Amino acid sequence: MSIYNVFALLGGLAFFLYGMHVMGDALEQRAGTRLKPILESLTSKPIKGVIVGALVTATIQSSSSTTVMLVGFVNSGIMKLSQAINVIMGANIGTTITAWILSLAGIESNNFWVSLLKPSTFSPILAFIGIVMLLFFKRKKGVSLILIGFAVLMYGMDLMSGAVKGLADTPEFVKLLTLFDNPLFGILAGAVVTAIIQSSSASVGILQAVSMTGSITFETAIPIIFGQNIGTCITAMLSSIGANRNAKRVAIAHLFFNIIGTVLFTVILFTLNAFVKFAFMSLKIDALGIAIVHTVFNVLATMVLFPFSKQLERIARLIVRDGKEEVQFEMLDERLLTTPPIAIERCRKLTGEMAILSRDVMIKALEMINGSYSEKDAEWIADMEEKIDMYEDKLGSYLIKVSMESLSDADSREVSKLLHTINDIERISDHALNLSKSAQDMSDKRISFSEYAKDEISIMSSAVTEVLITSVNCFINDDIKAAASVEPLEQVIDKLKDSIKKRHIKRLQDGSCTIELGFVLSDVLNDLERTSDHCSNIAANIIEMNSFGTLDTHQFLRDVRSGEMGDSYLEMYEGYRRKYALSK
Repeated sequence: MSIYNVFALLGGLAFFLYGMHVMGDALEQRAGTRLKPILESLTSKPIKGVIVGALVTATIQSSSSTTVMLVGFVNSGIMKLSQAINVIMGANIGTTITAWILSLAGIESNNFWVSLLKPSTFSPILAFIGIVMLLFFKRKKGVSLILIGFAVLMYGMDLMSGAVKGLADTPEFVKLLTLFDNPLFGILAGAVVTAIIQSSSASVGILQAVSMTGSITFETAIPIIFGQNIGTCITAMLSSIGANRNAKRVAIAHLFFNIIGTVLFTVILFTLNAFVKFAFMSLKIDALGIAIVHTVFNVLATMVLFPFSKQLERIARLIVRDGKEEVQFEMLDERLLTTPPIAIERCRKLTGEMAILSRDVMIKALEMINGSYSEKDAEWIADMEEKIDMYEDKLGSYLIKVSMESLSDADSREVSKLLHTINDIERISDHALNLSKSAQDMSDKRISFSEYAKDEISIMSSAVTEVLITSVNCFINDDIKAAASVEPLEQVIDKLKDSIKKRHIKRLQDGSCTIELGFVLSDVLNDLERTSDHCSNIAANIIEMNSFGTLDTHQFLRDVRSGEMGDSYLEMYEGYRRKYALSK
């Protein structure tokens, strides 16, 4: 083997790993939107978790990515530890699909149709299609990267195979292989190589390329394959650093699942072989044989250990014990950034929680301004307003990080919508705090509005309560129809504010109201009106992003108010105007 063969081997390895990286990332991004409903379908049924794990991993071509996602899900509270263990078992099965695809490289036939199945035959065509799509169809970037990544991967595989073909006649290489006659050395080698490149699929592919020399037997390859399953756990172990205890337990369960499976089948197989002498163990193994061994091992390991998932959970809990302090819930986990659609969905759910909290704070503040002030409620509103500020800070920072990832157009729109929405939600809580302070000010000074003013504020408060509840519900449910009813009600609230101010000026002139109360009333009306404005922004974001895919809220609202969006706006406006009419 010359130095040029070494160069070709290293170059082939580089192409292979880079192609797998590009294809895996593109598959993960394309599949991300579909992963959300699949993962949400998880129930307490263990078998369903195994199936989901196999499907997800087969789709994104990486058990490492799946386990990293699981660490993030458990750390964020999306998934329970028991569910994650079942998904891990399925992930070990799903990752074997890559070996089957790579085994096609070993096809040898003079038949035209059979030769078409050989990746070196069709991957150049896929590469050409992919580059054309990348250059001329920007919206299909994900698909084009999948095709290009696969072509580069297979080119690297062919380059490696060609570089190592001469190794069969190299005494040093043959001597090196004899070291792996000891199963322990084979397991160790497989684990170390896989841990270094952090991908069992890639290390299996490298083994398949080396097998094309015709120098590796089943007896040599099987322990290496077993070890590769242990080495792939390094990714989840590294990912669990800094996570909560349950997330660490996911990584531990993954490691012990593969260690137990490896030890069990190594002992059984090689003990029986010592007495029975299986004929196939001395046969030369090829790429297809490696794919078969890889699959059989993972399927059998899952079948044997599946009934003991509870015991695996207990082992993980014994190693990572509960502390005296309560585990702090981590709202958002950066591990989820590897799958942006899942990260965005987590942000959307937390934004929904933030919206509900802000709604409840405002409703409580409205009750206080309408005469039911209490110091305890005022403290609660202040505490919740600080919590909502924290939500905005955490979500905003996290969404900025998500936006830096490679996103689809739909995901980019969702990130933009959420960034605008969390700002409006936070401002609503600010106005609630202002109302609480106004109520406290009136209580401390022992002053109160006139009966006329109380009646007017009560009517406007009812309208604000309705627009607030509607806007929060339409965001949580992504309900465009409900969102369409927000803007006409917001306009009615604007008119109410103007009318109440005019009535106050008249009462001020009559001497039935004081200037001091006038300042308080003006602040209250401004907070109520601004609250409805933010509700209008939330609803407009939903309508515009879902219907038009853009975000120019001010232009959109101008179009609505000018009647360009249809007659239904005027009908709803008249209905709300009559519903919240001030008494004569």
